[in-house]
Amino acid sequence: MGSTYSTPEPVKEKAALAKMDMARISMEQDLRTRDTPPPPYPARERIRSLTLPRMKDWSETLMSDAKNRLAVSTFAGQPYEQILTDRRSLQSDLHVFNLTVPVEGAPITNQRSSGRCWLFAATNVFRVPQMKAYQLRDFELSQAYLFYWDKIEKANWFFEQIIATADEDLSSRLVQKLCEDPVTDGGQWDMVANLVHKYGLVPHALYPDAFHAQNSSKMNWLLTAKLREQALILRKLAAKKGDGQASHALAASKEQFLQEIHSLVTLLLGPPPSPDKPFVWQYYDAHGTAREVRQTPVEFGQQAIRSQTRALSRNSPAVSPGRFFSLVHDPRNERNRLLTVDKLGNVLEGRPLTYVNVEMQTLKKAVIAMLKAGHPVFFGCDVGKFSDRDLGVMDADLTNLALGFNISLGMNKAERLASGESAMTHAMVITAVHLLDNDEPVRWRVENSWGEGVGEKGWFVMTDRWMDEYTFQAVVDSNFVSADVRSILEQTPKILPRWDPMGVLA
Repeated sequence: MGSTYSTPEPVKEKAALAKMDMARISMEQDLRTRDTPPPPYPARERIRSLTLPRMKDWSETLMSDAKNRLAVSTFAGQPYEQILTDRRSLQSDLHVFNLTVPVEGAPITNQRSSGRCWLFAATNVFRVPQMKAYQLRDFELSQAYLFYWDKIEKANWFFEQIIATADEDLSSRLVQKLCEDPVTDGGQWDMVANLVHKYGLVPHALYPDAFHAQNSSKMNWLLTAKLREQALILRKLAAKKGDGQASHALAASKEQFLQEIHSLVTLLLGPPPSPDKPFVWQYYDAHGTAREVRQTPVEFGQQAIRSQTRALSRNSPAVSPGRFFSLVHDPRNERNRLLTVDKLGNVLEGRPLTYVNVEMQTLKKAVIAMLKAGHPVFFGCDVGKFSDRDLGVMDADLTNLALGFNISLGMNKAERLASGESAMTHAMVITAVHLLDNDEPVRWRVENSWGEGVGEKGWFVMTDRWMDEYTFQAVVDSNFVSADVRSILEQTPKILPRWDPMGVLA
């Protein structure tokens, strides 16, 4: 039996055709207008000037909330950081660590009112092999000794950069940056390594801090004022290219100016031990036996640099400061890349300032390996963020901003660097870590250089999340990273401009 077919009624057929035509017309119109933007919304006028009525509205809205009224009353009498401290976070910020280096170094040092943290952190690292070599319970190297030579070397460095940029306009960003702080108290690991190689080290007892080492601002102002005055003269002489008389005047003027700077530094800090003449150091060792050392500062420094600290584990190599280099975490720049900063340094003939940019996990893994080998680690960070110097706590969750201000800070590490919100402003030493069973760090023990009156008798605890966010550098032995990371040191470095955040000196 076959199928049947019925003819539709004429009226229904016309209606269906009309409906199809309307659909086709609508589709064609849609195709024609698909790329045409919708009509613009009426633009809201941007606030260009503040008006009292508008701010009164804001105040009324703000103060209508009882919590905000309480905040105003509370903040009037105390720092907001104390009021908004998250007590729950503090409960886990314990000074308890299951991996600590056997010799942490003592005493706790104090940089006073100076910016010498990099020299304190470095000498606190260099003193560890010396304490082992001479069997000392406590020992301090002279930071003022390195500080003295650094001021004079930085003056020479500044003059050479000023001469090299004599063709640039005085108002250029580079020249202005060079003149901004030519003999800053701050520095970096490569810079202190250059000083130790050239001038060596001496015990603190042989060259203790003078007043202007501990209170450096007035000295720095005087040196900077003089250096800027001298720089203008050197620029004019250097601009006269091909003029033999001007070249002779340039050389003579630079030497005269360096002598003037040398005189100022010597008068303010006192003449230091001569790097190439033996000193006599008498001390008691850990057993109470009186001993004596006769060495030049250069020899004493080379002993620290070339020392081999025996590892705690057979699986770890020995640690030697002579192999130390800087790992950094700068998320703005390419990973596994060698970085440097244009015209930044101190000792002209010394090694250049370089950073190996890696992932944070690579940096932390190297730090843990150093601690397992029994050696403390120099590191650079932004110490002022979410830290409490009295409690000795660095914790990214320390201050509950949402509770007090109804806001949060949303920038990531790269954005904070790019906007100037964060930089490597302080150097300290890591001596311990608390690890989970899988070697994941929970918190770190930090030796600061602000004296025993802060933190836990001078010691700080740093949470691992704070380290991720605000730590930028760790100085490690090249034997404690992979061959791939070591190979980065052979790259031609990417040159960052002098004003880059990585050019900020700790």
